[in-house]
Amino acid sequence: MSSPRARSVLDKVARELTGVVERAHARVDFYGPGYFGEGRDPTGDRAGSSGYARYDRVSSNADVAATVLWRTFGGATTVLDVGCATGFVVEALRELGLDAVGCDVSRYAVDHAAPGARGHVQVGDLLAGLPWPDASFDLVSVLETLEHLPPEQVSAALAELRRVCAGFVYATIPSFGTNNGAGPDGFFEGKVLPERLEHYRSVDTVFTGPVPFADLARDRVGQPIEGHLTMASFGWWTERFAEAGFERRPDIERRIYADLEPAGLATSWNVYVMAVPGASPSLASPRRPDRTLVELGLRHPLYGT
Repeated sequence: MSSPRARSVLDKVARELTGVVERAHARVDFYGPGYFGEGRDPTGDRAGSSGYARYDRVSSNADVAATVLWRTFGGATTVLDVGCATGFVVEALRELGLDAVGCDVSRYAVDHAAPGARGHVQVGDLLAGLPWPDASFDLVSVLETLEHLPPEQVSAALAELRRVCAGFVYATIPSFGTNNGAGPDGFFEGKVLPERLEHYRSVDTVFTGPVPFADLARDRVGQPIEGHLTMASFGWWTERFAEAGFERRPDIERRIYADLEPAGLATSWNVYVMAVPGASPSLASPRRPDRTLVELGLRHPLYGT
């Protein structure tokens, strides 16, 4: 028979494992039908709820994201979109001729994949390990996704990105602070509780984050808005990527911001381009840098086309 001390240790381990499983299920369940707009009036707003009143290829700006990737990383042929949702970016990338696949924690999203992404997206979780071998992709995109993880899980997620990436990671992450280094400053609006906004503005130049859970902005039912759990500065995110073995490339980021500026997206998409050691520079050779995205064929309302 085990000793009382041994039983106590085993009970503690069991409780911790149960908590991990429960939190994992809660995270996945959050991104179900309601998050993607099912049961909502698409002509109205979200009524303070997290998720989308309408989620489609236009409202998600998938064509903009895909065209930026295609244009910026002209030497990349294999692409993984992590946090792909219903796969609009995967669909658009494949239309542009790239061998693109995607993964998402949401079974609902994968089961409702866009027509051009069906068969090319699957359930996958950075925290559980992605179902691809090491260095499988020239380019890995992770768009508006990493902030949905709690701060203590970010390092593990970035390590998994590093494992499957052979070249570059392109991420957009809501960030704050004046230390971007390549584009517009970040901001606290919509990231922290309104009553705490002035406090964070007052420490903007010294506070790197992450914002404590108690101060995160909330939706109408009291949950962190959009499921955003890690609100941090450009410096904080850059350090985490560096710890995972990446080198930040602000020179490439500046090219992307120039493409986003005409659509007014440069201030809302906080861009990070990360390279693995020894990544071939040819992967990031831009397609037709002498032409705008519209001249290259992008049709999107934000560009007036």
